[in-house]
Amino acid sequence: MGNLFDSVEAEDNRQAGREAPRPLADLLRPQALADVVGQDHLIKDDGPLARMVEQGKISSLILWGPPGCGKTTLARLLAQHTDLQFEAISAVFSGVADLRKVFESALHRRRLGRGTLLFVDEIHRFNKSQQDAFLPYVEDGTITLVGATTENPSFELNAALLSRCQVLVLNRLEEEALETLLRRAEQALARPLPLTPEARVALVNMADGDGRYILNLAEQIFQVQKKGTLDVPALTKLVQKRAPLYDKGQDSHYNLISALHKSVRGSDADAALYWFCRMLDGGEDPRYIARRMVRMATEDIGLADPQALQLTLAGWEAYERLGSPEGELALAEVLIYLATAPKSNASYTAYGAARRAAKETGSLMPPRHILNAPTKLMKNIGYGEGYNYDHDTEEGFSGQDYFPDEMERQKFYTPVERGFERDIKKRLDYWQKLRAEKEGK
Repeated sequence: MGNLFDSVEAEDNRQAGREAPRPLADLLRPQALADVVGQDHLIKDDGPLARMVEQGKISSLILWGPPGCGKTTLARLLAQHTDLQFEAISAVFSGVADLRKVFESALHRRRLGRGTLLFVDEIHRFNKSQQDAFLPYVEDGTITLVGATTENPSFELNAALLSRCQVLVLNRLEEEALETLLRRAEQALARPLPLTPEARVALVNMADGDGRYILNLAEQIFQVQKKGTLDVPALTKLVQKRAPLYDKGQDSHYNLISALHKSVRGSDADAALYWFCRMLDGGEDPRYIARRMVRMATEDIGLADPQALQLTLAGWEAYERLGSPEGELALAEVLIYLATAPKSNASYTAYGAARRAAKETGSLMPPRHILNAPTKLMKNIGYGEGYNYDHDTEEGFSGQDYFPDEMERQKFYTPVERGFERDIKKRLDYWQKLRAEKEGK
């Protein structure tokens, strides 16, 4: 379980007086809340964890944040500020039997007058029934639960469990926080990191906000580079960049597609290209992005530029014919077109309004004058009577009412004064003028 727990071998070595080597990330684990970096919104001033520590009472918590941001460290430090016994398990390696043992120990400890702070790493890995098992023990105070997850708790944790816990969001570590960790590593090892200034910046970028990862990289560099300094090419050859956080089925997937869509809607081609490339770099299927771009063309551009939908479908077809990576350029060109096109959601809004009206009015019949009368009976009861054939009028517009007799005429579609919809608006205004004139006669 990584640095969470000491291995059996390490424990045996300690008992034998032979301290096993500890990873640098474990050696530098903060010993006080004030030493935690990058999470000032939780531990400083009036932050929720600062208040809990000051009051000496820890609530059940769910710590949600990316890897290497300090979730495990915070849980251990919270336990130090109470008289609770700290227990830690990982949902990756634990099952029902392990939970039963933990709960039994907590019950025994409670009878002796001491509570338990149970830290569960990767708590979202537990299934629904396993999560339900926590409820009675959290409810009656047998355990104070601190769960850690990299996934959105709203999707991955039971509502009943969430209602008994406070969710705290941890930030990915910014450059300043990562630099602080590097300086601590240099102080602990009593020598500077053998990197050029440019390579040091590159190392911070490689870590991508993961504090544990940057310390592991630093440890590797300290061990390998005994003389001289590494420049950017040498650093890149020595260590690997951390893979970007992206899970096509989870929260990061929806966050990035949301960022891409809103960048297009906001007419920011550069930001749209950035998020597009981030998704491709994370392994997203370009076909999914192409489908979403079709939605952008219809939802956010609409009739302000009718070419947008045709071009998007053509770009998708080009990708299907070319494949990756050549076909991705076609999608990138379409993305730029969509971002720079005039925007209108008038069609989208009109469709929604019309759907609501259709549901509210139920089964109203069309007015009889616009119904065909293929039989004599239908003609006798008024089908088609009074219908004006638009092409027979001077303007090519009859101005008749096509809504049910029981409904007043509705206005769902309101085009904007942008792009092609400017011309549509002129036509609608002209027809409305003709309609008013005909109704006034």
